[in-house]
Amino acid sequence: MNVTYYQQFLEYSSQIKNLGKFLYIVNPYETTFEFLAEVPDYQQQIWIPFFILIILEQLILFIRKKSSFRLNDHITSLSHWILQESGRIFFLGAEYYVYIHIYNEYRIWSLPWNSLWTWYITVIGVDFCYYWVHRANHEIHLLWSQHQVHHSSEEFNLVVGLRQSIMQQWCSFMFYLPLALFIPPSHFITHHQLNLIYQLWLHTTLFNHLGPLEYIFNTPRHHRVHHGCNIYCLDKNYGGVFIIWDRMFGTFAEEQIKEEIIYGLVVSPQTFNPIYLQVFYTKMMIEKCCNMRTITDKLAAIWKGPSWIPGLPRLGLDKYKIHVTSRIKYNPSIPKWQYFYIILHFCIILHQHFNIYNNEDCKLLIMNNILSLTTIGLLFDRSSYASILELSRCILHILCTVNLDLVFYIHLLSCFIWIVHIIYEMRQLRY
Repeated sequence: MNVTYYQQFLEYSSQIKNLGKFLYIVNPYETTFEFLAEVPDYQQQIWIPFFILIILEQLILFIRKKSSFRLNDHITSLSHWILQESGRIFFLGAEYYVYIHIYNEYRIWSLPWNSLWTWYITVIGVDFCYYWVHRANHEIHLLWSQHQVHHSSEEFNLVVGLRQSIMQQWCSFMFYLPLALFIPPSHFITHHQLNLIYQLWLHTTLFNHLGPLEYIFNTPRHHRVHHGCNIYCLDKNYGGVFIIWDRMFGTFAEEQIKEEIIYGLVVSPQTFNPIYLQVFYTKMMIEKCCNMRTITDKLAAIWKGPSWIPGLPRLGLDKYKIHVTSRIKYNPSIPKWQYFYIILHFCIILHQHFNIYNNEDCKLLIMNNILSLTTIGLLFDRSSYASILELSRCILHILCTVNLDLVFYIHLLSCFIWIVHIIYEMRQLRY
């Protein structure tokens, strides 16, 4: 019995330590490793504590009567997280291999793995590179076409921190490669994870001014500016953990209390379809490139800023940009029974997603989740194709299922619901 209580105590202690990771409060000696195989998957460890924080945030906002909770936006953000995490698991961190190869073959100096100085140098080095990663993601059209996913929500809350592009890691890893000349891979991978985890808590309106910390660290107040589409917010506050890089390189902007921040993209896409949100801007970039007359302008449409047009500076000029001063949020209404249906099936998707972490052959699970998240987005959009696609998905799930478990019967019942609903819709169209 005592052993059981001791194990529970250790588990609770571990969860408290995981909460500390959101603020980069970790023990350097417990997060220093000699070999790559010893580095934990910190991103996997923090999901449950983070989901608890998401719920607490919404409860506090509700009590303060400041809640802007929308199920469609929340689930869309979580859908992007599932897509991005599935890619991370599927590729097994393949983007790190280049870093490891450069370190093994071309390093000019090897910092000792067990030195406290190495730990702190890596903290600063990773965040310095992140600043330039993030800045490039906004100032280079090709990279922005992927990063825009993170800015596509019209809300600003903790769950928005999970809204990421599937290709985000592949678009950013190259900026960290100079660190491979002297920082051991085990240190880099540890702090790359912790750096990204720290940034999750920045996506909230719960905190205002945090005093002297605002001068050194990135805070929710600074990050709200970064997510705004007001003119003064555009291309500002790129820092990850530290805001000092923005102060040094001229990209810092204070939050203006008198002007309400409007969140989202300058031109907000009217959809909750996660796949469309992942790719639509790439299509727009290609169209812009094709419409240019000269080869030079075609290339410039890819590597210059999203607001660039021929004859303007690389990042365009504010007077030619769209001035967003107000916005009606995209929020189509759907029947209440569909809300319950979506919540139930999204819980199934979450359950299947967590099974991916321990499943070596996860391709089928990932494909099923992608299809499920797409149809959920279409249901939120009230798409005319949503009903038939969801029915087809449920039938496909039944045909591919081996075990007659609860999930099987839920999909069987779902088929019956959609058949009845489609027949009802067809009769409505007749009359």
